[in-house]
Amino acid sequence: MMTMGATRATNGSGPHDGVSAGNRSHILVDQRGTVVGWSRAAEGLLGYPANAVLGRPVVDLLAGVDVAGRSLAAIDDFAVPLRRRDGAALACRMTVRPERGGAAGTCWGVTLAPAEQGSPTAALDQALLETLFTISPVGLFLLDPHLRLIRFNPAAEGMQGASVEEAVGKRPTEVWPGFAAETVERVMEQVLATGQPVIGMEKHMRPPGDPDHDHVYSASVFRLQDVHGRLLGIADATVDVTDRHLAQERLKVLAQAGTRIGSTLDVLDTVRGLAEVSVPGLVDSMAVEVVEPVLAGEDLEPGPVQRDTVLRRAACRSRDDTEPWTACDQDGGLPPVIAAEALADLEPCMVEPLSPLGQRALRSLRAPREEVHSLMLVPLVAQHRALGLATFCRWGERRPFERDDLTLAAELALRTAACLDNARRYLREGNSLVALRHALRPGGLPPDYALDVAHEYVNAGSGGDWVDAVPLSGARVALVAGRVPGRGVQTAAAAGRLRAAVHTLSDLDLEPDELLARLDDLVRRLGNGTGTVDDQPWQVREAGRSADGGEAGATCLYLIYDPVSRRCSVSSAGHPWPVVVRPDGTVALLDDPPGAALSCVGEPFGKVDIDLPEDSMLALYTPGLFREQPEDRGRERLAGLLAGFSGSARQACSMLTEALVPARIREDAAVQVARTHTLGPERVVSWDLPSDPAVVSTARSLVTRQLTAWDMSEARFTTELIASELVTNAIRYAKPPVRLRLIRSHVLTCEVSDGSSTSPRLRHARTTDEGGRGLLLVARCSERWGTRYTEDGKTVWVEQSISEGLE
Repeated sequence: MMTMGATRATNGSGPHDGVSAGNRSHILVDQRGTVVGWSRAAEGLLGYPANAVLGRPVVDLLAGVDVAGRSLAAIDDFAVPLRRRDGAALACRMTVRPERGGAAGTCWGVTLAPAEQGSPTAALDQALLETLFTISPVGLFLLDPHLRLIRFNPAAEGMQGASVEEAVGKRPTEVWPGFAAETVERVMEQVLATGQPVIGMEKHMRPPGDPDHDHVYSASVFRLQDVHGRLLGIADATVDVTDRHLAQERLKVLAQAGTRIGSTLDVLDTVRGLAEVSVPGLVDSMAVEVVEPVLAGEDLEPGPVQRDTVLRRAACRSRDDTEPWTACDQDGGLPPVIAAEALADLEPCMVEPLSPLGQRALRSLRAPREEVHSLMLVPLVAQHRALGLATFCRWGERRPFERDDLTLAAELALRTAACLDNARRYLREGNSLVALRHALRPGGLPPDYALDVAHEYVNAGSGGDWVDAVPLSGARVALVAGRVPGRGVQTAAAAGRLRAAVHTLSDLDLEPDELLARLDDLVRRLGNGTGTVDDQPWQVREAGRSADGGEAGATCLYLIYDPVSRRCSVSSAGHPWPVVVRPDGTVALLDDPPGAALSCVGEPFGKVDIDLPEDSMLALYTPGLFREQPEDRGRERLAGLLAGFSGSARQACSMLTEALVPARIREDAAVQVARTHTLGPERVVSWDLPSDPAVVSTARSLVTRQLTAWDMSEARFTTELIASELVTNAIRYAKPPVRLRLIRSHVLTCEVSDGSSTSPRLRHARTTDEGGRGLLLVARCSERWGTRYTEDGKTVWVEQSISEGLE
């Protein structure tokens, strides 16, 4: 008697009736060959009712077939002709199995199915079975319920490297001990126990055809059962999905690049992001060199780089690095010749490591040069401008680079280059902003000036906040604070233009309200080129900003301090008023509403006059100082900090910024603190002169006597000449009263005031003219001179520098 075993299962192909379970008929035969069970399907197949067949020998159903000497156990999937009730012969396939539930060896279950040779379904099933076990690329393993190998096809044989004859009858752990067969067997035992198939289980191994590289296989394990639900074994269908796995790995690298590369606008962080996503996901080692102007935020020329182009090392990483990031020397970049050769056509390429170019490129990598088998050079190009070069390599047992790897590297380089270009532009804008901010900072005042001034800036990238101190005639000083809304280079440039305009208007010695009015006119002209605001939308005028983002809507505070009269005059164009701290520690807060911002509709600018005793303190600031709290509360806190403060102006600035500026600032802030000094009678002297030409000699004598008292005899001749010319012009061309004043501060100032508003004009006299050279002489003998207007006339002033020997 023959039973189902390993030898039977290892045939090249097995018969298959191609009939579904619904077309099968079942009968039951005892050990003597007598029919003891007859199903309705058998009655329908052969036409015999049960009472006509039960108790009869089963051989009576055969139509002319000699089965003498063969037991029922030997009939396994055997095709025989059977006699139907109507006398016709019907070819049927007969499968005999021991019947479960009966005594061992006493009952046999016989399954009958029509053996229709011409059935399309049977032919298709037979062809499919033949294909699976001959030419199918899917590895198919069949195992019995004890997990012994019964059969597998050539594709499976190629995956494992063992022949069918060597493996049949053994468990996978016995045939392939080096392959993680224990895990596979545990999965199979789970499938046997639960009946639930396992789909898509991954196997990692090296097939005989490619023993140097890992392959990834996807296995699906499921049970095999007959029509009665009896367990026949396990099937394992395995597919090589290495290409799909590599594609998924590349997609994973690309997804990581989308979140890591360019996450900040920093050049070095951008290339570090490229290194982090590339190693070890794509390569074993890599390095990035960037063109030197990129690190400085400078512009680049389009096209390939020149032979003398310098590249600097920006990133380097290897899979063997113990640290998550390895920093490299900035001077470790590729030599210029290699850079020019690698960036000649701005196209990525794979390079033979043993070539001269490959050997030179490997010098920049942290890799065992003798084990490197694949090398790629990928330019970093944005808008046809070469920003750098990325070098990738693999070594050891890892797969060599393929075209898909080069495509992925090119995609990473493209993204990195775009982010690098953005970082370069941001750095350039930042550098420009820093340069403009430095240009906006006041240069300071001489130590012997009427004010001790200090300032402090807190930078957050806005660029529109500024403060300044401007020397004026007569030892006076103008303190200025302003703010332009917005951020970036354009905002800083607008603030620079306002500062330049304030300096220019300050030379006219205008009162604060008049200066702001002229500044407002200038901003309006800059805003629309017509000198009016009617061309701008009402929304822009009301919001206090121009349509093109210029100076419109800016705020400005202008303050003039006179150390002789101890008078402070202030006007504001939408800017917060200063905080005044008197010598006794009391604080004065101005309550007058500030005027409208520049280029905005509002009332004319007003002026506030304050008397300041010596050693008073003035604090000017920009709104960013109180960005985290309301301005009123901020001013009160600032006043509280300054109340009773006895330190210097520099110490006051540092104290205010540390106390008021939050840790995370959002906008720029600027603060300027000035401590006042006065010029007493010992440094200022004046004389009222009659409007008589004879008084000119008297004016010279007065100047000589005063300079001698000040121990400034060396300046006597020049000052006498200046005073003589100014007094002569006042008497001849102006009207009384005439006053002569000398002021000794950081410069020696000679002033002559009169009651006329006519401004003197410097002209170059002809050779035949007898006069007209007075102001020319004054200009040649002085550092600077000018005219300022007062309510009852004008003052012509002349300044001379005081050398160290005259002080």
